Order: sequence, then structure tokens, then C-alpha cells
Amino acid sequence: MYRRLSLVVIAFFILMAAACAIGPDYKRPVMDVPQAFRFDGEGSREVADSEWWKQFNDPVLEKLVIEALANNKTVKIAAANVDRASGILMTTRSLFFPQIYYSGTGQRALQSRNTIQAVPEDPYNTFQAVGQASWEIDLWGRIRRLSESAKASLYATIEARRGIVMSLITEVASSYIQLRALDEQLRIANETLKSYRESVRIFELQNKYGQVSGMTVQQARSQYETAAAQIPQIEVQIAKTENALSILLGRNPGPIERGEKLSDLKVPTIPAGLPSDLLERRPDVLQAEQNLIAANAQMGAAKALFFPTISLTGAAGFASEELSMLWLGSSKLWNYAGNVTGPIFTGGGVLGQFRQSRASREAALYSYQLAVQSAFADTENALISRKKVLEQLAAEQRKVIAFREYERMAELQYNAGYTTYLTVLNAQQELFPAELQAVQTNAASYIAVINLYKALGGGWIARGEALTIPQEATKAGQAENKGTAPADEPKKETASEQPEAEKK
Repeated sequence: MYRRLSLVVIAFFILMAAACAIGPDYKRPVMDVPQAFRFDGEGSREVADSEWWKQFNDPVLEKLVIEALANNKTVKIAAANVDRASGILMTTRSLFFPQIYYSGTGQRALQSRNTIQAVPEDPYNTFQAVGQASWEIDLWGRIRRLSESAKASLYATIEARRGIVMSLITEVASSYIQLRALDEQLRIANETLKSYRESVRIFELQNKYGQVSGMTVQQARSQYETAAAQIPQIEVQIAKTENALSILLGRNPGPIERGEKLSDLKVPTIPAGLPSDLLERRPDVLQAEQNLIAANAQMGAAKALFFPTISLTGAAGFASEELSMLWLGSSKLWNYAGNVTGPIFTGGGVLGQFRQSRASREAALYSYQLAVQSAFADTENALISRKKVLEQLAAEQRKVIAFREYERMAELQYNAGYTTYLTVLNAQQELFPAELQAVQTNAASYIAVINLYKALGGGWIARGEALTIPQEATKAGQAENKGTAPADEPKKETASEQPEAEKK
């Protein structure tokens, strides 16, 4: 009779625990999302899922991206963080189940006879083998909220890892393009210096035979030295870019293999998208939302501390003074008990924890809103930058053509005796920096497309993540790119109650 009653009571508590969870359920905050981007242009939403770095048609760049994803230390740190978060989730979920332990003791002792209680006159033995169990009934959903928070924290680390993969690919591609631009600038500088050196040689000979003045020689020489001073600066930038790229690749600083020339690279297809897509495609936005979910659940767990905690404990085993008799039926022992504990006076400790959790949730909400707004701004900036850098490049290319014609005509007039060499020098001095700037702007046009892919996010991040070998932590995040819960987990209801709702 009593056993049946106990089972009914336990079942009742379990049903109550399954139906009750203190605190607000998460609902995604309503955001003011623009209908379209201000500077959106041509492009396809589907290409945002493609491996765009392959579209440059440079096998070396593809190889560098693969190497970076396999060896970059920041990616490995992020993978370890995912494993850590997965372990925390496992530990938290274990609280749903009874905790069962075993213990065994063997003891021989002699008690003092000068005590109040009666003791054996001779040494005696005790042997004990006991199994113990304890179980906290999650009556108010505290453990469920903690598990919800731990799961959201895991998803947040998965998104953080994806964000690192995204940044890594774009940084490798951008650094490589910048390196090829510096190579092109160094080539132009060396060719210009060679031309200036020949001019100095010719003018020195002409000055020797009285055909030109010494001032003309010095003008040519100053021009030569000005160009020569550019070369060490470019070489330093090349070395720094190579070193930075080596770190991204997981190497010690050193030289980087080159592939196609900057002018031979293909421009990737321009991606497109809608502002609302960023809420589901940007890792930083998804990470911020998961942090909000975690903070929301933590507030529920803190609120549950106001209510009593109910737990069941029990033990069963054997105890005997003789080892040979330990497993006999007469040596059996058992006990079970129910415990109820709750706060009466904590000096504001429980209330302080709740207020702390509520403030953390509010901060997480603002962080999410900021992440969304920043994502909109990043995309708008990338769109306008791509559009305007192309206009700038066209103007600078026309400027280079004009300066080259200016130089050609100045040399013709100088050779014909219609002008001084100063006119030629002026033309050359204008042409050289114009050529360098045109190369830099051309590189910027490629990087603008890369930044647009980065701003829009998309399935290409999951494709890049698949190239991380070994995949230390991808098992925890097999959600690919869909919001980020692992495949064996149902995606948590989206959308969390606003902090204001708690205050009502």
C-alpha cells in the first residue's frame, strides 16, 4: 500500500516537473528590417552559397585557403571551445537523471573503553558495500532552464567558430590579392627606376660633351632617387603581408607562393540578398541570438531559486563484521528519503542573482539588436564600396592613359627642342604614382567583392567549414547553416520575450 502511494507521489512530481518551467519562454525580438538595401544592384542570392574564392581562377589561392582552414590556430581554438561547450551541456543535462554512486569499505578498529558508550573490548571488523542514489525533481524547471542555456551557449560557440572560418577565408583572399598588388607595384617601380637610370646615364654623357646643363642632370638624378626610395617601402609591405598571411596559414613567418598576376584574376560573381536574410545567414547575428537565448534561460533558472527544491535520496547494500558473511541476506541494508529545501532568509542573495540574470538578459538583447544593425551597415558599406571603387578604378585608368600620352608628347617636344626637360620630368612624376594608385585601386575592386560576400554571409561558410581538417568539433554542429542547432536536436523555438514583459 505504502509502496504504491510512494510511486503515485513520485509520478505526480515528475508530471509536474515536465509541465512547469519558471521564467519567460524565448521569443525572437521583433526587429525593424529594411525591405531592401539602398545600394543593391545586380547579382544572385544563390551565388552567396558558392565557394567564391575558386572563381578567381587561381589554384594557388585555392590551396592557401585549404591550408589556412586546416592549420589556422584560431580555428583550432574555436573548435576546442565548441568541444568545451558540448561538455558543459552534457554535464548540465546529467542533472535530469538520478546520480548513482557506489562505495565499499573495510575497517578494523579498537575503540577506547573510557567512553560513555559501550564498546567492544577487542578489535573488531566492519565491511560495507553500498550503492547510493540521489535525484533532484525538476519541479520548477530550474534544470530545464540551465540545460536550455547550456544548449544555446553551445550553439553560440558553433556560430563563433563559423564566424572565424568566414573571417579567415576572406582575410586569406584579401591578403593574397593585396600581396599580388604589391608585387605589381614593385614591378612598375623597378621598370620605372630602370628607365630613370637610363635617362640619368644619357644626360650625364650629354653633360660631359656640353649638350645639356648640370641642372638637367641633377633634375634627372633627383627623379631617379625619388623612385628608388619607393622600392624599399614596397618591399617592406610585401614582407609584412607575407608574414601576416603565413600566420593565417598556421605557418611561421616566411615567403608565400604566387599564382596568377593581379590583372589575370577573374572577378567572382556578385552576390545579392535581402536584409532579412542576414538574420539567418550571418554567424555574428546568430551567435548574438543564441547568447540572448542563453541569458533568457538563465533568468528562468535564477527565478526558480525562490521556490523549494525537492530531491530523493536512497541507499542499498550490505554490511557485516565478517567478510564471508557480507553477501548474506541478513547483511542487507537500505534506506530512502525525500528532502525539501527552500530559502527563508538569504540576505538578498537569491534576489541579487535574479536581478543579475535579468540585467544580463537585457544586455544580451541590446547586443543582439546591435549585431543586426551592424550587419545591415556592413552590407550597405560593402555594396556602396564595390560600386564606387569601380568608378574610381575607371577614372584612374583613364588618368594613367592621359599621363602616358602626356609623357610621350613631352618627350617628343623635348627631343625637337620645343621645351625643356623639366616638362618631361613633370610628366613622369605624375605618371609613376598614378600607375601605383591604379594597381592599388584594382586590388580594392577585388577586395570589395570579397567584403560583400563576408557581409552577406551564406552557405559558403559551411562549405569552407567542411574544409577544416581534422574536424575536431564539427560533430557538435552538424546543423550546417540553418540556424545552427545540431541535427539530432530540434531547433529551439525562436523568439524571446522582451525584458519589458517581465516588468509588467
